[in-house]
Amino acid sequence: METITYQNMEIKRWDVGPSTFLVLPEKGAKLLNWHLNMSDGSVRDIIHWPETSNSNDLEGIHGGIPVLFPFAGKVYDSAKENYWHWNRQSIPMPVHGFARSSDFRIRSMDKHGFEVELISNDHVKTFYPFDFTFTVIYHFLELSLQISLVLENEGKEPIPWSAGLHPYFQIPWRNGLNLKDHQLKLNSRQIFQYEKGGMMKKSLNAKERTSLDNPNLINRVHYELNSPTAEISLLNDEESIKITEVGGAEAGSRLTFVTWTKEKSSFYCVEPWMSPPNPIENKSARIIPPGRRDEFTVEIELA
Repeated sequence: METITYQNMEIKRWDVGPSTFLVLPEKGAKLLNWHLNMSDGSVRDIIHWPETSNSNDLEGIHGGIPVLFPFAGKVYDSAKENYWHWNRQSIPMPVHGFARSSDFRIRSMDKHGFEVELISNDHVKTFYPFDFTFTVIYHFLELSLQISLVLENEGKEPIPWSAGLHPYFQIPWRNGLNLKDHQLKLNSRQIFQYEKGGMMKKSLNAKERTSLDNPNLINRVHYELNSPTAEISLLNDEESIKITEVGGAEAGSRLTFVTWTKEKSSFYCVEPWMSPPNPIENKSARIIPPGRRDEFTVEIELA
């Protein structure tokens, strides 16, 4: 691990086998880029990060792996957008929560990865009125990484949460390919289209394999999964990326994948969430009793 300057930012760099990971641990616990150093001297991006970016607006950049905490997606208090209801209070909450714009404290860092924490404070309690410690742990391997989100309830009342990750996968993988040359493999029993106002419109069940150029995949919520794994691959299955929930107190029980992209972009998002969006109103949030902890761990692996 070393400290380098990248796009006018001081960041951490890990080289593990053919993989290079570029990270800002203290700013949102955010991985910026993961790329492979190929044997012919070329570089292949796995996690997309734009070639130029505004370091003063990291939250607004479409790239990296933002951490979505305490709630992934938008929340609603009835029709009131970006508010949630708890203990007879209507409480504000930014889209995807506040962790991605928060400062974290480094707990530990070594050649294998790092561990950072966000501790409840007066500002955070404006959105999330609890006593807690939220920890993000990254573990880097040659052809994979693991990310653990751990929430500890330090208070005297239950805490709801439904966190997630927002990886921006580089698409296409090689010159001469485009979106239609890649597919999503995901087997779910419930599929919804995420709409404005917090509504989820039920869709017809999709095929287990769907080309990424299918417009119906955008803002699609995949729920009640037959497997805790989503996979992006070339149509010939020659190469693939697997996204899998591998740990936690209730591993796989409410796991949800959300698929999203922007037109004419160089990325595709397959986002592992702990549960479907708007989890308080949908009653899908996980609840941590006082003095307990819960964990959500995801592995992203090249196959």
